[in-house]
Amino acid sequence: MIARVALLGNPNSGKSTLFNRLCGLRTKTANFPGSTVQHQTGRFATATGVEIDLIDLPGIYSLMLEMPESKLCTDCLEGRIGDGRPDAALIVLDANNLARHLQFAASALRRGLPSVVAINMVDLAKRRGLVIDEKLASQTLGVPVVAISARTGEGIDRLVEQLTRTVSGGSVANPDRPFPESEPGSIKSAIWAAETFGRIAAHPPEVEADGMTVHDRLDAAFTHPLLGIICFALAMSLLFASIYWLAQFPMDAIDAIFGWVGLEITLFLPAGVLEDLLVNGVVGGLAATVVFLPQIVLLFFLLALLEDSGYLARAAFAVDRTMRRFGLPGQAFMPLLSSHACALPGIMATRLIPNQRDRLATILVAPFMSCSARVPVYALLTSVLFAGRPILAGLAFTGCYVLGGIAGLATSALLRRTILRGPSTPMMLELPDYRIPSIRNALVVSIDRGYFFLKNAGSVILAIAIVMWWLSAYPKSPFTQESIALQARASEVVQSDPAAAEDLQLQARRFDERAQQAHSFAGKIGGALQPLFAPIGLDRQLTVAVLTSFLAREVFITTVFVLAGAGADADSEDQGTLATIRSATREGGLPLFTLPTSGALLVFFVLAMQCLPTLVVVRRETGSWRWPLLQFGYMSVVAYLAAFVTYRLMS
Repeated sequence: MIARVALLGNPNSGKSTLFNRLCGLRTKTANFPGSTVQHQTGRFATATGVEIDLIDLPGIYSLMLEMPESKLCTDCLEGRIGDGRPDAALIVLDANNLARHLQFAASALRRGLPSVVAINMVDLAKRRGLVIDEKLASQTLGVPVVAISARTGEGIDRLVEQLTRTVSGGSVANPDRPFPESEPGSIKSAIWAAETFGRIAAHPPEVEADGMTVHDRLDAAFTHPLLGIICFALAMSLLFASIYWLAQFPMDAIDAIFGWVGLEITLFLPAGVLEDLLVNGVVGGLAATVVFLPQIVLLFFLLALLEDSGYLARAAFAVDRTMRRFGLPGQAFMPLLSSHACALPGIMATRLIPNQRDRLATILVAPFMSCSARVPVYALLTSVLFAGRPILAGLAFTGCYVLGGIAGLATSALLRRTILRGPSTPMMLELPDYRIPSIRNALVVSIDRGYFFLKNAGSVILAIAIVMWWLSAYPKSPFTQESIALQARASEVVQSDPAAAEDLQLQARRFDERAQQAHSFAGKIGGALQPLFAPIGLDRQLTVAVLTSFLAREVFITTVFVLAGAGADADSEDQGTLATIRSATREGGLPLFTLPTSGALLVFFVLAMQCLPTLVVVRRETGSWRWPLLQFGYMSVVAYLAAFVTYRLMS
């Protein structure tokens, strides 16, 4: 038997934590047909062999709000989308905000589905002196009620047992007194919820003598207009610095694994086209991007911990005041925060912004937020700029996110004073309780995001790596005169001085490789367009890498490795992938990544629209090519000018 269960709850009720605990990594993200809001579906099996497909619907405050996420939840419960009505509903309430969450529970239970109510975070409630009477709560609501802690696992087994009974033939809600007919927020609903809370809960939390709890004092600091922003900047700086330092160990391990694979291929296959394709095209191209996977996973792991602790909501509240001064609505915070993972879901999340001008402004500035695809480029360039100084590299890493945020705010201010005139809308936000974050939940989130990165970027990276290898390998260049002369001299001295002969052969290979680079298709493309990028310090190879990165930002490093790193210096073959890229040289023998070039490239990638899929999504969301073309042109000009200034200042 496979049962379908809808998972409902208010934002910050711990619904997603419960979903991850029950389903783990056995999840997928999708849209119902005809819907614009994403949901997750996961499957888990009960002890009795019943399999349950759990539909994690968006967190909402009411089923009756005129918002896409509320409509999605209502349509799902009524069977208007998906595979008909779910077999049951699992309604998650926060024990620490139970009086208000009960209003939502009553509204959901009136829909007539067999239901189970999970009162979550009871571990936190107990520490505050709040005790929930499950039996009385079940009688009052007319459905099974289980007190749980999704974070610690308390009560999860009992919840699954009740859910199994319900999907196997449970009845609809039959409360001992009728639910109010009004929706959450109304006077009748509030009175009913307050009375119900008084019946099923005892010993409300005590406060200090002056009426302020420790949480209140923390809120005063974290949501302060100035101190809150300082705390947020400090937290992000520490987060990115730790990413840069901690990720080095697994990165070195991945680099070593790919190096071993490449070496085994060279030992197994004879020298030739196939060996070159596999080693320098496939293995080297993949390694150049996959090596940064630990940084991406660690980023999402730490962000999940911050969100689960309740801090990110305070940061949103503190940043909201600043955003509105620059013309961004309060509702833009979550789409912009999502854009740090990927701009695509961030832009799609703007559908929840009611005002059209607010929504357009958010869409146009979302790509300025540094997404996870830029992490490999940031990591490479900051390691060049601050080699051997991880603290400074971490601060520079943070500076990339800050620069993108400043550019987004400045752009919004410009838009709201010109083509998108009008005031921004303030944000209403519930501040969840502080809690110890769930390591398990953070691991599930980070592994899921890492898998998503490999799944979506891997095929693109592999395809571009093979294409770039072919473009750099063909047409074949004849041996250069310098190479022929050096090979002849090497043959003359090989008997008397083998070391000198080997050095001469190495120089000959360098001449041939650079001639091949210039003669290849990639070299001709880069040579034709390089004058356009010369003012920001790019040579022919980096020009091609920047152009290919428009398809996907993360393939910049793959392209650099294939074009320059794989053969620019023959003595670099024993180095790791990153060391090979860093030591790559230009035609004249100068380093490919000089300090001015690295600084200019870093600024360029922070500010440029280097993502074709983002433009396609903007076209779909705005219904016109006018906005994405404006966005691409504006961001390209800003990025180029900023990179030019950076290059000149550092030269």
